[in-house]
Amino acid sequence: MSPPSESAIVRSPTVVVPGSTGLLVPIILSLLLGFASISTDLYLPALPTMAAALHADAGAVELTIAGYLVGFSVGQLLWGPIGDRYGRRGPVAIGLVLFVIGAAGCALSDSVWQMIGWRLVQAVGACAGVVLARAMVRDLYARERAAQMLSTLMTVMAVAPLIGPILGGQILVLAGWRAIFWVLVGVGVLTLAALFALPETLPPGRRNAETLARAFGGYGALLRQRTLLGYAGAGGFLYGGIFAYVAGTPFAYITYYHVSPQRYGLLFATGIVGIMGANLINARVVARVGGDRLLRWATLAAALAGMALALTAFTGWGGLAGLVMPLFVFVATTGFIVANAVVGALARSARRAGAVSALIGAVQYGSGVIGAALVGVFADGTPWPLGWVIALAGLGCAASAWLVLPTHAAPDRAA
Repeated sequence: MSPPSESAIVRSPTVVVPGSTGLLVPIILSLLLGFASISTDLYLPALPTMAAALHADAGAVELTIAGYLVGFSVGQLLWGPIGDRYGRRGPVAIGLVLFVIGAAGCALSDSVWQMIGWRLVQAVGACAGVVLARAMVRDLYARERAAQMLSTLMTVMAVAPLIGPILGGQILVLAGWRAIFWVLVGVGVLTLAALFALPETLPPGRRNAETLARAFGGYGALLRQRTLLGYAGAGGFLYGGIFAYVAGTPFAYITYYHVSPQRYGLLFATGIVGIMGANLINARVVARVGGDRLLRWATLAAALAGMALALTAFTGWGGLAGLVMPLFVFVATTGFIVANAVVGALARSARRAGAVSALIGAVQYGSGVIGAALVGVFADGTPWPLGWVIALAGLGCAASAWLVLPTHAAPDRAA
C-alpha cells in the first residue's frame, strides 16, 4: 500500500497508520537507525591491528570511538531543529553525504589523530539519519504503537551490529583494516540512493515555524522538564555502559583473554541477539504492560548485571565466561529501555519531535562519550575498568527511571 497522503497527516498531530506504509518505509528507517551501530561495530575487531599500524596505544585508538560519539552527540542537537523546520528527508541526505566523506577520510588516515578527526565528520553525518528516523516514527504513529514500531525497527537494525564485527573480522583478514572504511563508504552511497524512495513525513503544514536560533534556545526549556530528564537519564546512563562495552571488550577479549578477532565477532553478536530478543518481547507486550513499567524493571536488571560484572572483572571469577554472561544481560536490557525511553519522551512533544529526539540522542551518545573515554583513560590491561564503568552506568540508569521519572507521566500533547 502507498504511504499516507500529506493531507491525511496534516489533519492530526499524530497519525496512526498501522500497515499503511507497507514495508518500504520501515526498511529505510531501519537502515538509517542502523548507522549508529554499523559505523563502529564493523571496525571493532580491527582496533588492535589499527593500534599497531598507526603506532598508537590501546587508549588512543579507543578514543576514535569517543571522538565519533562526540560528533554523534553534538550533531544531533543540530539536525533536530533543522528537521522540525525544513522537513526530514533533505537534512538526512546532507548527513549521508558527510558520512561518506568522513568514512573515506578514515580509510586514508595515516595517524590516530587524523582518524579521530574524520570520525567526527562521519558521526555528524550519520546522526542526521538516526535522529530524524526516530522523529519520523513519531510523525506516523501514536504512543504505544510508536513503541511497538520502534522496537520492531530496532530488531531489524540489530542485524547490522550482529553481523558487523563478524564481517569486519573477515574483511580485516582478507583486505586489511582500511578496507572496512571503504565498505562504509559503499553503505553510505547505497543508503543515499534508497533515500529517494522515502516519503516526506513532515509536510509544510506541520513544520515548526520558529527560527532556528529560537529553536536551539528551546533546549533549555526542555531540560527543565523532569519527565524528559527521567527518560533521557535512563537511556543516557545505559548508553554510557553500552559504549564502554563497545570500547572495552576488544581489548578485554582479544588482548587479555587471547580471543581471535573472528571469535570476538561471535561473542559480540551474542549481546545483539539479546537485544533483538528483548525488542521482540517489548513489541509484543508494551501495549498490555505499559512502556514505563517495562522501562523501570529493565533498568533494575541493568544495574544488577553491572554490579555482577564489576565483581567478576575485579576478581577474575569465571574467566571469560564471567565477563560474557553479565555483559549479555546488561546489553540485552537495551531492547526494553531505549524504545520506551525515546517514545515516552517524544509522546509529550509532538510539534518539537525533532528537537526532543535530538536532545534524547545527544544525552545518550554524550554519555557514551564518557563511558568509552573512561574505559580508554583508565585502561590498565585488565577488564576491571570495563567492569566498574558499566556498574556505575547501570546504577545511574536505574536511579533515573525509579527516582527521577514521575510515577504517572503527563498525557500526550502537541507541544
